[in-house]
Amino acid sequence: MGRKRRMSREPVEARIEGMAHEGRGITHDDRGRPVFVDFALPGERIRYRYTKLRRQRAEATAVEILEPAAERIAPGCPHFGNCGGCALQHLPAGEQIAHKERVLGEQLQRIGGVEPEQWLPPLTGPIWGYRRKARLAVKHVPKKGGVLVGFREKHSPLVAPVGHCPVLDPRVGERIEELTALIGSLSIPDRIPQIEGACGDEHVALVFRHLAPFTEEDLGRLREFAAATGLAILRQPGDESTVTPVAPDPAPRLRYALPAHQVEVAFLPTDFTQVNAAINADMVARALEWLRPGPGRRILDLFCGVGNFPLPLAREGASVTGIEGDAGLVRRAEENAAAHRLDATFAVADLATEAGVRQVAGAFDAVLLDPPRSGAQEVLTAVAGTGAGRVVYCSCGPATLARDAGILVAEHGFRLKAAGIMDMFPHTAHVESFAVFDRD
Repeated sequence: MGRKRRMSREPVEARIEGMAHEGRGITHDDRGRPVFVDFALPGERIRYRYTKLRRQRAEATAVEILEPAAERIAPGCPHFGNCGGCALQHLPAGEQIAHKERVLGEQLQRIGGVEPEQWLPPLTGPIWGYRRKARLAVKHVPKKGGVLVGFREKHSPLVAPVGHCPVLDPRVGERIEELTALIGSLSIPDRIPQIEGACGDEHVALVFRHLAPFTEEDLGRLREFAAATGLAILRQPGDESTVTPVAPDPAPRLRYALPAHQVEVAFLPTDFTQVNAAINADMVARALEWLRPGPGRRILDLFCGVGNFPLPLAREGASVTGIEGDAGLVRRAEENAAAHRLDATFAVADLATEAGVRQVAGAFDAVLLDPPRSGAQEVLTAVAGTGAGRVVYCSCGPATLARDAGILVAEHGFRLKAAGIMDMFPHTAHVESFAVFDRD
């Protein structure tokens, strides 16, 4: 057996040659092996230190910038570099957009073998205070002074403590120190691994995951915190079905409005919703522009969630059918449609299974796809079988969008009419995109 190659801890000097899709700089070591370097930009001369060494590639982090790129800026958060929540704060917003557009274009060509007939302008919005949903990691580490609250460190399970987070909705991001003190005052600070924050337009809810029971004194302190801050506090001792309010009780219902379409969408704190309210509103408006809803038009929404797209589509007079794998989300979608007296029907189906895909039946004029990061490959044949002449695809993974685009074009006779990015997660390398497919 060969001897394992030891990873040098000495800094290495290099010139950065390009940028990888996940936002890391790329160089090559003396063996010709690619090295992916956190916090390095193309053209820079840097010193890096290895963090992971493999036979075919290596990973590293920049420890000194000897010749900075002209576009490099000072990060807007003092925790950038240690906290793993952001990857691109050293790059201006416009350059972040350009990078994400390159990623989408390269993925479409390389994986899908397609290129859009039209590139859509990017959907952009606020770059700070935008994030309305987040899971804060919690760790009790006596050697580091007690409770740590924040996000995981980059490429590490350790928690990077933050006093505040400028990308979070300020109603949560500016209260992290208070949350740290609160957890430290409880009887089980070592049994609280996570706080899930969810923000609606009016109310904010914090769900405390806990692995041991709260005492009555603990509950009293949680109630005091809720009263002092105006935040709703809920507890979760098990799966999502165990979430119950602490204070106020009952908990206020979370909602966000889509004023242009005269609808409000209600949701629970643990429901999936889009994290960026401004981009979501623009995304819905763009989807309606391409789907052309109106009386008599039949539209199928797959992965419909709590009704983010179906409600505005139905408001325009379209007959909408929504399918979603999570029964709780479907219940919320039905309640939201009923509250607005809208013509939308919903069904539960696992769209990654054969039985679930069989429920994608009937004739439709258009189909909206808003799948998870794994994409919509399993349902594409069924989508083509609906006879729809247009498919609008909202994607949170450019690689799976590219794969699915190739299938729709090569196997089902569609053409990629338009595509563009949506900057749902500024300062991160996440690429959300929008694509339109037509079939003559």
